[in-house]
Amino acid sequence: MKKLLAAAALLICSLTSIAQQALWDKPATFSPEIHPDGSVTFRMFAPEAQSVEVGGDFLAQLSADGNAKLTKNDQGVWELTTGPLAPELYSYRFIVDGLTIPDPASVYLIRDTSTIFSYFIVPGDRADLYSINDVPHGTVSKVWYDSTDYGSRRMTVYTPAGYEQSPERRYPVLYLLHGMGGDENAWSELGRATQILDNMIALGKVEPMIVVMPNGNVAMPAAPGESHLGMLPPTTRLPHTMDGSYEESFPEIVKFIDTNYRTLDDKPHRAIAGLSMGGFHSLHISKQYPDMFDYVGLYSAVVNPRGETGSEVYKDFEGKLARQFAAKPALYWIAIGDKDFLYDENVRYRALLDAAGYPYEYHESADGHIWRNWRIYLADFLPRLFR
Repeated sequence: MKKLLAAAALLICSLTSIAQQALWDKPATFSPEIHPDGSVTFRMFAPEAQSVEVGGDFLAQLSADGNAKLTKNDQGVWELTTGPLAPELYSYRFIVDGLTIPDPASVYLIRDTSTIFSYFIVPGDRADLYSINDVPHGTVSKVWYDSTDYGSRRMTVYTPAGYEQSPERRYPVLYLLHGMGGDENAWSELGRATQILDNMIALGKVEPMIVVMPNGNVAMPAAPGESHLGMLPPTTRLPHTMDGSYEESFPEIVKFIDTNYRTLDDKPHRAIAGLSMGGFHSLHISKQYPDMFDYVGLYSAVVNPRGETGSEVYKDFEGKLARQFAAKPALYWIAIGDKDFLYDENVRYRALLDAAGYPYEYHESADGHIWRNWRIYLADFLPRLFR
């Protein structure tokens, strides 16, 4: 019995040690280190590794060909210092003997569909909009609503600083939609939308507004692992994402927000914008309901349905556009990168708008189908709203 008690005590001590380890374990290295000139030092403690490389969206700026190699010192720490980088939010990962992993020395991680990245911010200029600064902060809520056809569903809702303290004030609303593989977390996490809003509202460049970031995946009620469906693997191959289902049900979201928040519930005080698939949804929702949104933003948007859907939403495309523009939207804004795989599709769409004489604003940036562009587009679009 004494031996059994001693063994049990040893097991309990071991389990306690394991349970407490995360509290006291410290990374062996400091990585990434952002220097005053904008250069960045990456470090990784891996004394047994044969090779360590770093890959990330900062490399093209340095004219790097593929991944950049780190060098190991006699303490087993691999290290690389870049040249100066322009102010921006960057993502990266390490490749250790062929295995791709996030930076184990950094807790700053982000998920894009099924890929986990580490990230860092080189401060200054536009990147300061993506940082948490000493300004009044809005409230970010994860809100559930009931859809008639699709059950309980979740959205992210941003209310601006002062919303709770000003019970008589009503606010305009932006509906901000994610792309394929995204969810209701995408714009607040990958897009830094809440930081951009806090900072630009504090600077007086943007009207205080409510921003609604719904889940555009009809087949999933919420982000992976955050609903009754359990811990399903994230994927871009979800059914009913672009078959008209989401567009048909969208008025439910608007009604829920107008019922439960202090909104200015008319067309001049509503905007809709989205990236890629979310741009597709914004395009077709806004033309399907021409009296609902006065401001429309298409960021690297898909324009045409993929395959035959049979949905009434996509029929009479040009007729619905004619009715939408006859209702004179205050702003129709299109943006895309010059290397985006959807560039030619957007060129054709603008040619259609030009031929009909429909007014719109167009912004073309460098690079392709990436979050760096979509953060820029959001920051450029917001000051144009509700003025």
